[in-house]
Formats: sequence, structure tokens, C-alpha cells
Amino acid sequence: MMKYLKETTHYLQEKGFKNPEIGIILGTGLGQLLEQVDIIHEVSYNHIPHFPTATVEFHKGKLIYGKIEGKTAVIMQGRFHLYEGYDLLDVTFPVRIMKRLGVKKLLVSNAAGAINLNFKKGDLMLIDDHINLLGGSPLAYKGVSKLGNIFVDMSCPYDKSMSDSLIEIANKQNINLHQGVYASVLGPQLETRAEYRYLKTIGADAVGMSTVPEVIVANHLQLPVVAVSVLTDECDPDNLEPVNVEDILATAQQAEPKMVKLFCELLKQI
Repeated sequence: MMKYLKETTHYLQEKGFKNPEIGIILGTGLGQLLEQVDIIHEVSYNHIPHFPTATVEFHKGKLIYGKIEGKTAVIMQGRFHLYEGYDLLDVTFPVRIMKRLGVKKLLVSNAAGAINLNFKKGDLMLIDDHINLLGGSPLAYKGVSKLGNIFVDMSCPYDKSMSDSLIEIANKQNINLHQGVYASVLGPQLETRAEYRYLKTIGADAVGMSTVPEVIVANHLQLPVVAVSVLTDECDPDNLEPVNVEDILATAQQAEPKMVKLFCELLKQI
């Protein structure tokens, strides 16, 4: 792992990825933030040594370096998932690279289904806490202790200062920003009616297939992180309709400008 981290970091530094302040992970169907970025360098994932490659057709696969709201940022245009056949070390490898490049804060987005039926399709949810249902941890591997203390405190995994700022920004911008608990599941199939009932019972407000591994590793690295879900469908087990991926992606794109506004305003403040 250490050898891979050093080689990948060196490669990106040679490509001009120098001293970034901010790391950003863009979730499924979420790429409009890049319209606000003055792109300086970009590299396809499949050209980066030891980097996984996005395998799902609607997931982009580029690492981007540029300026946004006066900050230098490294942006993942597309992330990796366990359901693509990767393991938790693969999925979280980019977060470790961002930290080694110099990133001081991490902003994460995802597309998720609304379990809380008070939340509607197209709304945003600030993740206040999460439930890990992936069946593993990115810290439960031999040798990871060489990268830091593996017994990471998760009593407050999402940075309170950045979260409070997003709430304040949402209020000022008249953006409806819910707060809730995100459950991360393996996928790639969506949930059954019984599974949606189970998720509601255990306290989830939204469900998706990402984010939690990256957040665990960010906490391992003592990298402050904040995350926002774009709610792309309503998961009502009593009125469940067949999944339509095209509709999910369209909803993400329609709702995304609100998330872009939140992130841009936050970047002005941090």
C-alpha cells in the first residue's frame, strides 16, 4: 500500500497536481460543479498508476485539478463502488491520495433514495450521520495500521463547522436542505420493499451505495469531511414503482444546481 501511495502521488505531482487545498468527490450523475472550475490539469483514471477505473457507463472517470472559488482543488469526476468488483481499499485509495497531495478538507456528494417519506425526489440532504451496511471496513486490513490509528472515533464523522455553514448557506439561499442519516448498502440491485422497511426501522433517512467508506478513511486521516445527498427517488415500500435509472439520473441533474450553489458558497468561506 505504501509503495502504491508513493508512486501514485509522485505521478500526479509530476502531472502538475501541486498543493491542492480542497478535495471533491462527485457522485452518480453529478458533474455540473465542473462548470464552475478553471481546469488546469485532468487525467483519466486508467492512466493513473494503481488507480481503479470506473466501470459503469454513466460514471465518468477523470481526476481533475483546478481552481474553484479561489481554492485549488482535486476533483473526482466519478467514484468507485464495491459493486463494481473493487474492494474497500480500492474504493478509498483516492481519498488517501488526496490527503498525500495536500488536501485539507473534503466535500462529497452522492445520489440517494429517500427513505424518510417527508423528503421528496429532487430534495437535498446534508448527511449528519451514517449506517455502514457494506459488510466491511476500509480499516480492517493487514498493514493499514501503518497509515494511522485504526480505532478511529466516529462519534461525529461529518465536520460540524462545514455542516453548520452549509445549513446557514441553505437558509440564506432559500434551498431546502434536510438533515439525516445515510445508509450505505452494497448494491448494485436496489432494495426490496422489506429492505426499505428495515432501513426505516433502523433509522436511515436515505440509502445509497457509496460515501461511507470514503468518510471512514477521511476520519482515519483526520481530514475534515462534509457530504450532501441528492435525493433521486422516493422509497415508499407501500407504493413502490419499478426502478428507472434514466429518471434517477434526470432527477440528479435537475436538483444538482442547488448542490453546486451550496458547495460554491461553502468554498468561499473555508
